[in-house]
Amino acid sequence: MKALLAMALSATTITTAAQSPAAPAAPAVEVHPVSSVPAVNGANENFTGVARIGAPFKMNDPGRAGGATVSFEARARTAWHTHPLGQTLIVTAGLGLVQQQGQPARVIRRGDVVTIAPNVRHWHGAGPDDAMTHVAIAEREDGISVRWQDKVSDQDYQAALAGAGLAAADRAMPSVAARARPTSETLSARQQAIPLVAAFMASSDMPRLNAALNRGLDAGLTVSEAKEVLVQLYAYAGFPKSLNALGELLKVVEARKQRGIQDAPGQEPGRPVPTGAELLAAGKANQTEISGGPVQGPVFDFATVINQFLQAHLFGAIFERDNLDWQSRELATVGALAATPGVEAQLRSHMRASLRVGLTAAQLRQLTRALEDGGVPDAARRANEALTEALAAASKD
Repeated sequence: MKALLAMALSATTITTAAQSPAAPAAPAVEVHPVSSVPAVNGANENFTGVARIGAPFKMNDPGRAGGATVSFEARARTAWHTHPLGQTLIVTAGLGLVQQQGQPARVIRRGDVVTIAPNVRHWHGAGPDDAMTHVAIAEREDGISVRWQDKVSDQDYQAALAGAGLAAADRAMPSVAARARPTSETLSARQQAIPLVAAFMASSDMPRLNAALNRGLDAGLTVSEAKEVLVQLYAYAGFPKSLNALGELLKVVEARKQRGIQDAPGQEPGRPVPTGAELLAAGKANQTEISGGPVQGPVFDFATVINQFLQAHLFGAIFERDNLDWQSRELATVGALAATPGVEAQLRSHMRASLRVGLTAAQLRQLTRALEDGGVPDAARRANEALTEALAAASKD
């Protein structure tokens, strides 16, 4: 009897154990938000210029791959280096260069995939006028994925530009023709953020401006570039709105610092802005290039001083500052004017100017969609109408 009872208890125990839920397995697939790992500046000994390294990843054992998203400002680049097991680069925005020692530099653009063999000495970075972002992936050997060497000198960089056919960019401020070379038919995430920032600044929509500024900084807009956009727009939306927007940007940057996000500070103007008669001459030249000819008309005859202010303050003191490219300045201007009812004539003028500085019709259509998706349908409609008229006028030239 005792034996039968023991067998029954044993069977019950086995059945109960079989019915007990198994311990949950460790997750085999994990998702990490990009913002979970703040971007940091590349070390000065390994980079020239400003390069932001964000969202690094590393495979768990036995995997050996690791990588990061690296955003280079114009002319920024890595030092010479090698990888014991090679490297893969996937360009996601902008235009850049890669060079193997002893070989000419190669131009790389959005969508290009670069494979670098093990232990090959090389460097990579941004072009002379454009920022560039790539994903970099490399494997570790004995815990080492990269061996840094000496920095790429300015002379080596200039020689690389010449070898890649970009030597014209040597000038401190390239001509409109040089700036107008389209490198993509699509706007980068950074570029898409600019007209939204401008639209919400012009309409004094602080909550949505806050969100647009965060989006722009996440997409690679530097603090200097964001400030420059908002400073420039005083000429289109007025000082009060510009000052309020700059105050909002300050709050955004401070809040991001508290969350551990160190945004790229960006660059200040690389050359002094002229003054006096030289400033007026430079502004007139810039205005003429961007407008496609001398600016004239009854209003300017009636109030000649207004054109002097445009040439000296806007196209001179602002457009001579080289810490924001002209395409970005036109994206900002179009965004602000599109959000402002009653200035359709000026909006049409700046749509034509956008085409002159190298923005394509496809990119400007993408701008109108960004405004629509951003929740400003009236601005999107006005921008689309202005673009249609600008393209029709361009086809007759």
